[in-house]
Amino acid sequence: MEKAEIGLIGLGTMGSNLALNIAEHGHRIAVFNRTKARTDAFLEGAGSLRDMVVPCYSLEELAAAIKPPRPVIIMVLAGKPVDEQIEALRGVLSDNDIVIDAGNANFRDTMRRFSELSGSGLTFIGMGVSGGEEGARHGPSIMVGGTEDSWKRVERVLTAISAKFKDEPCAAWLGTDGAGHFVKTIHNGIEYADMQMIAEIYGILRDGLGMGPKEIGKVFEDWNKGRLDSYLIEITARVLAADDAKTGKPVVDIILDRAGQKGTGKWSVIEAQQLGIPATAIEAAVAARVLSSIKDERQAAEKAYGNIGVTKISGDKAALLKDLELALLAGKIAAYAQGFAVMSAASKEFNWNLPMPTIAKIWRAGCIIRSQMLDTMAEAFGSGGASTNLLMAPAFTTMMQEAHPSLRRTVAKASEAGSPVPALASALAYFDSYRQGRGTSNLIQAQRDFFGAHGFERIGEQGAFHGPWGSGAAG
Repeated sequence: MEKAEIGLIGLGTMGSNLALNIAEHGHRIAVFNRTKARTDAFLEGAGSLRDMVVPCYSLEELAAAIKPPRPVIIMVLAGKPVDEQIEALRGVLSDNDIVIDAGNANFRDTMRRFSELSGSGLTFIGMGVSGGEEGARHGPSIMVGGTEDSWKRVERVLTAISAKFKDEPCAAWLGTDGAGHFVKTIHNGIEYADMQMIAEIYGILRDGLGMGPKEIGKVFEDWNKGRLDSYLIEITARVLAADDAKTGKPVVDIILDRAGQKGTGKWSVIEAQQLGIPATAIEAAVAARVLSSIKDERQAAEKAYGNIGVTKISGDKAALLKDLELALLAGKIAAYAQGFAVMSAASKEFNWNLPMPTIAKIWRAGCIIRSQMLDTMAEAFGSGGASTNLLMAPAFTTMMQEAHPSLRRTVAKASEAGSPVPALASALAYFDSYRQGRGTSNLIQAQRDFFGAHGFERIGEQGAFHGPWGSGAAG
């Protein structure tokens, strides 16, 4: 039997779809799952691609089925299972073989694994994969971290199976060790913010304007034809249009308002804080999911404070809808700006030299946050116009000048009506703080000097100074 070009371990939803994608693009693949039944079921469901798949029932059999040097993709749960799988592979793989972790790993684990395998003869790649099960099957966005040499050895397969934007593959090498998984983490952080803002606009339309799911879905469908054109807006319209087969009600109305999370949003916030970069919209989105999870507590609070609901928002409906559209546009731009700022800081901190134009390009198709704006972002980073912050790129400065008044009115009206908009409000506060040449932190620094003698800088003078606080100051 002809040997496989690549191997894959873990035939769950993502692993199975990725394996079929590889096979469909003409690359023979050896597969292994710890349970024989799942391997058999996968082979049975492979259909016409069955001849491109080599089923294996042990790691030794997997290694023997792949042409050396062997690339092996791991698609198992993040954390300890990955370490256990790597340790098991070390016993069957040979020098120059490549272990590829394609799960949602914490980039710090990826950096550790890369370091641990250095000098062992094996090479390690941390590969971020975005697009969900549909993307894995028909073309995801692929973010690779590892040595450039290891990337070149798997580039042909990975670019073939990736999504394409105007025939350009949405797969790229982004830097060494944890670069790929870090970029995937920030992708997910932006995703959290984007989803939360969409949900906040939905809440205003539902509670503030009294619109039903079908009508709201039509609004999102119309918005998807303009500058908000994106995967998340598209699926929002489809979700709102769907009916529940059991009750006949709109599906969205029978879903409990409790959103789950797997950790990548939280990791984004933690890393942003450690790098000293404000990512307020992402932070607000993560906090909103946490609040959504305490359903019983929220219901108790509703009883304690009275079920006052959301006050209806009055005014010209067409004008209100236009404001909401532009508010969402401004919020999305702020979230992307924050995400790219975090990646820029990480690039310097970890010496990755992350290629920002390339990141924007490989997010244009396949991934969850793909949107029309990413093409403009790629151009902005490529021209150097966004070297400090995406908000400083001329194209986005123009958009924000048009859209931020709508964001301001939307946040104000939502607040007055009692409709929570934490991510949109955080995006507005970030924008206002970023564009304010003189803020209010002079008072904070004076307070710090008063109670802790931390000193302060004087305007137009060099050195550290202290205030005339006298005996009232802490020692």
